[in-house]
Amino acid sequence: MNDAPQAGALHLSDRQRLAWLRLIRTPNVGSASFRELINRFGSAEAAIEMLPELMRRGGAVRPVRIPSIADAEAELDQARTCGAAFVAIGEPDYPPMLRRMDQPPPILAVKGATSVFRLPPVAIVGARNASLAGCKFARQIAADLGRGGYAVVSGLARGIDTAAHQGALHSGTIAAVAGGIDRPYPPENAGLLGEIAARGGAIVSEMPFGWEPRAQDFPRRNRLIAGLSLGLVVVEAARRSGSLISARLAGEMGRIVFAVPGSPLDPRAEGTNGLLKDGAILVTSALDVFEHIAPLLPQPAPSTDRLNEPPDDQGDFASAPAPADRDRAAIIEALGPTPVTVDELIQHTGQHAAQVLMVLLELDLAGRLERHSGGAVSLLFPDS
Repeated sequence: MNDAPQAGALHLSDRQRLAWLRLIRTPNVGSASFRELINRFGSAEAAIEMLPELMRRGGAVRPVRIPSIADAEAELDQARTCGAAFVAIGEPDYPPMLRRMDQPPPILAVKGATSVFRLPPVAIVGARNASLAGCKFARQIAADLGRGGYAVVSGLARGIDTAAHQGALHSGTIAAVAGGIDRPYPPENAGLLGEIAARGGAIVSEMPFGWEPRAQDFPRRNRLIAGLSLGLVVVEAARRSGSLISARLAGEMGRIVFAVPGSPLDPRAEGTNGLLKDGAILVTSALDVFEHIAPLLPQPAPSTDRLNEPPDDQGDFASAPAPADRDRAAIIEALGPTPVTVDELIQHTGQHAAQVLMVLLELDLAGRLERHSGGAVSLLFPDS
């Protein structure tokens, strides 16, 4: 970790870092509920004490296991052994682009040189079963972006991702991984992962150490790739692929989506050609990326990235009393399988914003709430 300290930046104590890690590793605690818990109770330690009661009020069928202090200490030891560290949002080493995304990860495992986060980042993604020409192009454009002073972000997958990382090894590349940092996937890229960390790049993950990536973890990894970047270049992608998920997420976050055209006879170009039809920017060289990314620089990072403030215009969340049973029932009754925004829920129920947020938090912790893009929520039913 080699970034210079920033004035006014957040710095967690060892005790606080343990509590943050315990809280985010608790089942049903995601980025949104983590933030609301800190806003409500002021610290991760205080939030942990309240979790069993909040889950009970939310209708949890059985209590979940909250990781112990020993569990968190063991994971911190694993990180140190691996040469990694846990970085919290608001700390100087946290990737600045992630702070601009909706529901950023509260804490990340990071290995390598965090100075790479200071470079303007561009993601390059594409097919695992990529063509030789596709890999050659990805490697070349990554090298050109690196020479232009950009960091290249990708997901360490076979094919296009691997080529992109290789092209930017000399200038700085960021790998977002779906499992623990100590469980690289695919296994044959373990050597590449080591090179990235050793040659001025960085590896980031939301997942615990020792976590073997599952199919459902890759969309979460794709979200990290999109969030880390100013723009995302898709080199090759079939009609249904993870690269198109990354492109969709990037578009939802307001990132620029680029696509490389391909032969209509190659199914690996079907997704990229479709992106171009939908308005993605055509890319034939790094100059196309420079042209559209350069006007975005420099962009100041948000001034409020801490987790100790209530949401804007949503009332005094920290001091509001717990909702009465009848108020809780009215809010739950207004929810259903169709996503609605929190503002719509507040307006419909006539409840105070802080009370609505508290009930949503209880439902989330009980595993009964699903959160959607744009801040919408819906109710999960037992048979869903």
